[in-house]
Amino acid sequence: MGFLRQLKCRIWVVAAASLVLTSSIGISAAEYSPNFKDTEISEFINIVGKNLQKTIIVDPNVRGKISVRSYDLLTEEQYYQFFLNVLQVYDFAVVEMPSGILKVVRSKDAKASNIPVVEGALMNGDEFITRVVPVYNVPVRELAPILRQLNDQAGGGNVVSHDPSNVMMLTGRAAVVNRLVEIIERVDRAGDEEVEIVKLKYASASEMVRIIDSINKSQGKQAGTGAKSDPRVVADDRTNSVIVSGDVKARQRLINLITRMDQELESNGNTRVLFLNYAKAEDLVKVLQGVSASIQAEEQGSGNTSRRGGADREVSIDSHEDSNALVITAEPDMMRSLEEVIRRLDVRRAQVQVEAIIVEVFEGDGTTLGVQLVSEQGGGTQFTNGVTPVGALGVALYQAEDREVTRTTTTANGQVVESTDTIEGNLTPLANLLGGANGLIAGIIDNGWGAVVQAVSTDTNSNILATPHLTTMDNEEAFFIVGQEVPIITGTTTGNNNSNPFQTVDRQEVGIKLKVTPQINEGDAVQLLIEQEVSSVSGATSVDISINKREIKTTVIVDDGGTIVLGGLIDEDVQESVSKVPLLGDIPILGHLFKTTSTSKRKRNLMVFLRPTIVRDGATMTNISHGKYNYIRAQQLKRQSEGVPLMPNTKGPIIPEWNDKLALPPTYDQYLMEKEKAEKEQD
Repeated sequence: MGFLRQLKCRIWVVAAASLVLTSSIGISAAEYSPNFKDTEISEFINIVGKNLQKTIIVDPNVRGKISVRSYDLLTEEQYYQFFLNVLQVYDFAVVEMPSGILKVVRSKDAKASNIPVVEGALMNGDEFITRVVPVYNVPVRELAPILRQLNDQAGGGNVVSHDPSNVMMLTGRAAVVNRLVEIIERVDRAGDEEVEIVKLKYASASEMVRIIDSINKSQGKQAGTGAKSDPRVVADDRTNSVIVSGDVKARQRLINLITRMDQELESNGNTRVLFLNYAKAEDLVKVLQGVSASIQAEEQGSGNTSRRGGADREVSIDSHEDSNALVITAEPDMMRSLEEVIRRLDVRRAQVQVEAIIVEVFEGDGTTLGVQLVSEQGGGTQFTNGVTPVGALGVALYQAEDREVTRTTTTANGQVVESTDTIEGNLTPLANLLGGANGLIAGIIDNGWGAVVQAVSTDTNSNILATPHLTTMDNEEAFFIVGQEVPIITGTTTGNNNSNPFQTVDRQEVGIKLKVTPQINEGDAVQLLIEQEVSSVSGATSVDISINKREIKTTVIVDDGGTIVLGGLIDEDVQESVSKVPLLGDIPILGHLFKTTSTSKRKRNLMVFLRPTIVRDGATMTNISHGKYNYIRAQQLKRQSEGVPLMPNTKGPIIPEWNDKLALPPTYDQYLMEKEKAEKEQD
């Protein structure tokens, strides 16, 4: 009997959960009347899956019995929502996969599943969804704690804020998530502060903002922190307007205050003394005079001559150089225009540091080989391409030898007497020739004839390096030179009868020169007007000295901190010279005895590397100066550690350590105390 009773009960439960279909002619629809009593939840899920023709995967942790009954006929959509509601009541959730398969899991495990991310309120039931909501006017880090209290955290809901993009990520049942989104939208609208622009007629926008900020600060200290953010005001000097932002009441209060203060002054003119911070007063006088004249001409052209009966308005602009101030007398509107011009011109101008590396490399090679013939009487072949003239050498050798001279004299008796005297040779001509000889000179003399061989090889290398650093204001020229002033004869004048002659001399700068004019363009680009010169004295000529000169003049644009190179290979010269005796010099092998050969090669490179750095504040300039200061101090410390040769007790000079603070000298009392202390220590 017990078995039959259980069987009948089970049949009744299944029958109660059976599908009820109603149909009429021309209309086909499915309606459900669910009725479950003490039914296993797995059986409930199985019946719903069959009725909805869906594949449902049940988590092993989903267990228990349900009892629920509906007295209405439900559509398919209502039946599915009924299914979700029942699971939500028993703390279970349904996660729909992209393939359409449904997974039934515990609510607290649902947020870790593949929950769909939806846009807008497409779902409004107990489905588990995720929505990403951007917030525009309220910080999400302040909004997230409030939303977590309203979300079902224990039931699988989750609230995450992303501060960099100011968005909220909400996970939970669709109805709860949509409610949180509605709350976010309302709070976000409450934080939206509109902006209004108030154009001033008489007052200055900057001065008006300063007054309002002072009022807001004083009221804020008395009232404390309010529920909403304080209203803000910003000056637009270009249009002489004040931008007001905040809630409606705060904006209206500030606008009323600005309107009441924007009144015309009763006086027709005033005089103001404006002290300048960066610009020179005398430089601005001409600019301001031109601006005032332009404003008056514009008013006359537009017919705006209502003031003072249409007469020209008197404007006086003077400068006081000692205090670097401007004294201006003008009417209020003209004064405001001139003050605006002064405010824009009296600004701290950026500086540009130009680091230059100037490198010149010169290489020169030369070889000379020559053979010349000579006789004791001074005859022979001569060539002048770098070889000592052998003819002159023969004469010098002849003059250097001692010679015996026979002299004949007649006595008073008429007797003829012969005597022999020795005359010493003159070594001066030979010394002069050998002193100017270069290279190897070797020769032989036999029977009054000789041959001289001269071989010379020269190798010249020079490397000039300069690294000047220049710092100058924007659009200001900077000049650098390292060299000397060389006298150049410019003219010769003689007096009457060629008496008291004198010469006029001019001095010319010779060395390494660098002239740069930087101009900071929009962004971080710098335009450089460069004049660079490397010059040196090459030697003397029959008229005066000759000067080598390499010069570069150009205009370039370089990015801040970038490097540009100028110059390159200047010249490469190879010369060969052969001097020979006609016909004899063409004889193979033996012809070298009758010719002289000279070869030279020169190569010169000049490169200039420039790197501009924009310095906009004092801190950057301090860092640059600090680095250079420490570099030269390190060089001095290195020299001091090496010591001074032959003077071991001598120490080289060292600059003090870098100190940004101003060190004042001691007072007279401090000086006496330190002196007394030093005397006691000596005793």
